[in-house]
Amino acid sequence: MEAVQRGKKIVLTAPLTETIDHAGYFIQMSMASLPIWLERVINSRYPNWRDVELNEDGSAKYMPAGVRLLEASLLREFSQDDMVACYPDDVDKFIGTDTRVVAVSTHNPLGVTFAAGVYTSIFGSSKVPINSHYARLMFDRIKANSHRAGFKVIVGGSGGWQITQTNSFEALSVDCVVEGRSESQDVLELFHKAMRGEEIPRQMEAIHPKTREDILFPDKRTTFGVVEMTTGCGRRCQFCLPDLNPQIDLPKDKILGAVRANVREGNKQISLATEDMFIWGQVHTDTPFYFPNREKLMDLYSSIVDTPGVEQHVLSHATIAPAVVDPLLIEQLTNKLIDKSPIHVPVLSTHPRKKVLSPLIGLETGSVRMAKAIMPSKAVPFSIEDWPSVVVRGLEVLNKNNWFPAMTLMVGNPGETDEDTKATIDLIYEVERRGLFAFFIPSIFTPLHDTRMENQQGVTKTENMTQLQWQLMMKCWKMNLRPGNYSWWAPAVWRVGAIILWMWKLRKVNGPNFTWPLLMFSSALPEKVMGWLGKIHVGRPLRIKTRKELLETIRPSQQGFLREDNGDLPDGWAPAPAKHENEAAFKVVGS
Repeated sequence: MEAVQRGKKIVLTAPLTETIDHAGYFIQMSMASLPIWLERVINSRYPNWRDVELNEDGSAKYMPAGVRLLEASLLREFSQDDMVACYPDDVDKFIGTDTRVVAVSTHNPLGVTFAAGVYTSIFGSSKVPINSHYARLMFDRIKANSHRAGFKVIVGGSGGWQITQTNSFEALSVDCVVEGRSESQDVLELFHKAMRGEEIPRQMEAIHPKTREDILFPDKRTTFGVVEMTTGCGRRCQFCLPDLNPQIDLPKDKILGAVRANVREGNKQISLATEDMFIWGQVHTDTPFYFPNREKLMDLYSSIVDTPGVEQHVLSHATIAPAVVDPLLIEQLTNKLIDKSPIHVPVLSTHPRKKVLSPLIGLETGSVRMAKAIMPSKAVPFSIEDWPSVVVRGLEVLNKNNWFPAMTLMVGNPGETDEDTKATIDLIYEVERRGLFAFFIPSIFTPLHDTRMENQQGVTKTENMTQLQWQLMMKCWKMNLRPGNYSWWAPAVWRVGAIILWMWKLRKVNGPNFTWPLLMFSSALPEKVMGWLGKIHVGRPLRIKTRKELLETIRPSQQGFLREDNGDLPDGWAPAPAKHENEAAFKVVGS
């Protein structure tokens, strides 16, 4: 008992909603978006989602990858006996008279990430997402601890900027927010200061590692078996924060070591953390990174899913242009990975067990004008002028191989016009018209701290959205729900429920521009009729280039990097001369 009262010198934790990994991969996405009053939906679908596993000493069996990374970093200069990683409800068991630091990792403490603000607003007046509610419970517990005066609260993770920008230090009882990675020597010195009881800064920027050798890998189980694969991306989108980090692909042996550590501690699922899975093996080589290294990618993913004990594998982030560049890579990855996917979509999949692969891919906009302004290199090696064609042809390749990605869109970008919104609606209708499918996830533009667009402002509240912007959002979700509405009764129930919800609350919360898009969403009237009445914009057919036409637009100096076995080669194609790796790095077009 005495040891418990003295506590651990360093206590690491994170909100419960960001820690669980046993209730399904998409539960965390739902908790980041749905308002707290809809928690009952999660409770109904996952009644045991709050159940967690403990080690014998009461510490957490699994933690978010960021917490495990901090733990690995601290272990370079602190003893394991001096620290513990625990669930938020257990912090009082480990905080005591000896505690000097409580370190918190949080993704969305105040509910202002891309999806959170818009979906909490859509569903009602409460703007507190589920995971933000649980983050606040965690901070309140730490703040109320009887030993609070004796320790510093240090916050890290991707949500730290929300605290600094809203000056929520006092409200959350936070002493310091660290932005950056925990490998930094500055982070270690910060913890040493806190351990000595010295004053620490309110904000600190931690320098990102510059080389793959400087990046650490945890040797313990992470939530969802997340293991880092790459940092940075290289396409230089104006709104993206992770792309500001150095473009690094991490060593295969270290990745596999972290995979084995997860398996050793009971994890059966692995997911590689990356901004673009297709750059791995092609960073700082003589081949531009947007021409994937098929052999290296297949070797890495094969080694992971063939690791004894790995029963499930989930894809992370990707870009869509590589599917057009190398369709055979997608086919080979499918053959290797799909049997271990935990995601099933019976109405879409042609797999014998109805499995699918569903990476996260950024669509962001269907407007070429807007794409030029905010993401001019998104389509490389193709021109951003051909962005709609790249999206459609990429989806053709992906869907053919049972890849049905979750594709994000940004609504209300700075400078966005009605014509830009119509162009995106046109692309969504073109996808539907061609029988293709993706889970389109639209959200209001959020100016993230430290990005090139941090000082720009678009639509800030749902009540300010135009009717076209509402139509785009509701059209996406109408398409998203179709795989679940294939029974005879589901469409009618959904239609009636949507109209009742609108009459009860949504018409007051979201304003008059929401009415006709909601009626479209609920299929109260045929879309053609609403278009004829001038209430919605029925998408215009697009001229989509063939794959061969797209390949012909690639710079002649780069066409040689195309693979002959994919076909559709430009006239006069010749393979690029073989070179030694690592002689030079190619830069992104327009960067």
